Amino acid sequence: MTHTPADQHAPTTAELRQQIEHTRHELGDTVQALADKTDVRARAQQKAGQLKEQAVAKAGELKAEVSKAASQAQNKVPAPVKEKAAQAAGQAGAAVAHAGRMWEEKAPKSLQQKTARSVQLARENRTLLLVAAAGVAVLWLAARRSKS
Repeated sequence: MTHTPADQHAPTTAELRQQIEHTRHELGDTVQALADKTDVRARAQQKAGQLKEQAVAKAGELKAEVSKAASQAQNKVPAPVKEKAAQAAGQAGAAVAHAGRMWEEKAPKSLQQKTARSVQLARENRTLLLVAAAGVAVLWLAARRSKS
C-alpha cells in the first residue's frame, strides 16, 4: 500500500472521473488529428481547393491586366487609324458574308455537313476553347513582358 503525505489527499471518485473524462477528451482530439493527417484524399481535395482559389484569383488579376493593356493600347491609337480600322472591319464583314454565300452555293454538301459538325463541337466546347485561347494570350503577354 502506498503512503501519501499528510499535505496531499487521495483523489475523490468525482476527481478521478473528471480526470478520466479529460484524458478521454484529449485522446479523442489526438486520434482525430492523426486521422486527419492520414486522410490523403481529404488533404488532396483541400489542396486542390486552395490551388483552384489561387488560380481564380490569378486569372482575375491577369484579366484586369489584359483589360487595362487593351484600354491603354486603344487610347494610344489615333482617331484616323480607328476610322480606317472600322472601315476595314466593315469591308471584312461584307467579304465574310460574300464568302458564306459562295460556300453555300458551291461547296459539296458532305463538306458542309462536316463543317457544321465542327462548328457545333466548337460551340459546345466554347468554354474550353476560350480558356485555351486565354491561356495562349497570357503566355504571349508573359513572354512579351519578360523580354521588356
